[in-house]
Amino acid sequence: MPFKLLLPGLALALCQGALAQSPPAALRLTLEDAMARARANSPQILSANIATLLAREDTVQAKAALLPEASSFNQFIYTQPNGAPSGTFVSNDGPHVYNNQAVVHGDIYSFEKIADYRKTQVAEAVARAKVEIASRGLTAVVVQNYYGMVSAARKVANAQQSLSEAREFLDITQKQERGGEVAHSDVVKAQIQVEQRQRDSQEAQLDLDKARLGFSVLLFPDFRQDFSVVDDLDVSRPLPPLADAQKLAGANNPDIRAAQGAVEMESWEVKSARAARLPSLSFDYFFGINANQFALHDPEGLRNYGSSAQIQLNIPVWTWGAASSKIRQAELGLQQAHNDLSFTQRQLLANLNAFYLEADAASFQIGSLRHSLDLATDSLRLTKLRYQAGEVSVLEVVDAQSTLVDARNAYDDGMVRYRLAVANLQTLTGAF
Repeated sequence: MPFKLLLPGLALALCQGALAQSPPAALRLTLEDAMARARANSPQILSANIATLLAREDTVQAKAALLPEASSFNQFIYTQPNGAPSGTFVSNDGPHVYNNQAVVHGDIYSFEKIADYRKTQVAEAVARAKVEIASRGLTAVVVQNYYGMVSAARKVANAQQSLSEAREFLDITQKQERGGEVAHSDVVKAQIQVEQRQRDSQEAQLDLDKARLGFSVLLFPDFRQDFSVVDDLDVSRPLPPLADAQKLAGANNPDIRAAQGAVEMESWEVKSARAARLPSLSFDYFFGINANQFALHDPEGLRNYGSSAQIQLNIPVWTWGAASSKIRQAELGLQQAHNDLSFTQRQLLANLNAFYLEADAASFQIGSLRHSLDLATDSLRLTKLRYQAGEVSVLEVVDAQSTLVDARNAYDDGMVRYRLAVANLQTLTGAF
């Protein structure tokens, strides 16, 4: 085949190979994507879920303690013979004793075990509430890191735009210097501004890279940086009325549920401690062999296997004050749980009002910050025109540039502040 015909096919193959080996596109995450990844990898969520599973097993075990249990009892007892049928020890009925029995044991009445079972049920509910507490706390952390990246990316764009404007103004001063309209000092001042904006752009990029590194720890089980986040700061998220937020917090707050569950747990602990003073009734049933031969029948042909049953009534009489001490200890725990519940309720009301005021103020200031940004943009435009007309000095242009830089960053910070305030409020109310 001619060499010229080979070249197009070889070039096509190389292009296809290069495309096949190109790295995958960087991951672009929405806030919902980031939430899902953080929940899947958060050690706090994983620990809270494991604690719930542990509490569930406690409930299973406490419930099983209320039900009859069966076991197999197997024993061989050797006693040194002394010529008598029982051997050396009178308590044994022969030199060789074989026990092979099925044993069923159950409690007919034990209020202490019933109270322990109820306590484990409440503990399981508290563990589930703590999972939601950890989830809501994680939501606030994710929102903070997510919009920290969004804010850093916006500041990179702001810095680049400011650098472009500074370079544009430098070009204006250089042209006017060549026309003899301004002094060389104006060019120097404009050059200083360009270099300052270059440093600002580098710092903004560094802040973005650091924000990405910090956020990646929450999102991924391995170390990676090839991701970005969707900028949705301009999407409006209205704030509900305070009365609605209070209703949501009162009906859907896991901290209150956990504190109420702790009170109920301690109540059952008191009942369990008091029940230790009450009589308990249990039974045992035995079926199998208890004989001197490991056989179904003895040498005389009599049956070795059979059954027996017994009932026990246990009445506590004297414990040297241990039972009274456990009751006092449980009552103190209940008192502490009531104190914690009262504090949690007060703290909820205080935090709810503080977070709502923060979100309301941030929401109100967004409009003002937007207006200031528009004014600063217009001010820079007019100041440049006046400078070109020789009506203002270079210092006024530089001041207008700095004002615009601050206004852009302040507006973005205000948007992020509102989102963080809403996220903090939702840790108390849930999503709204």
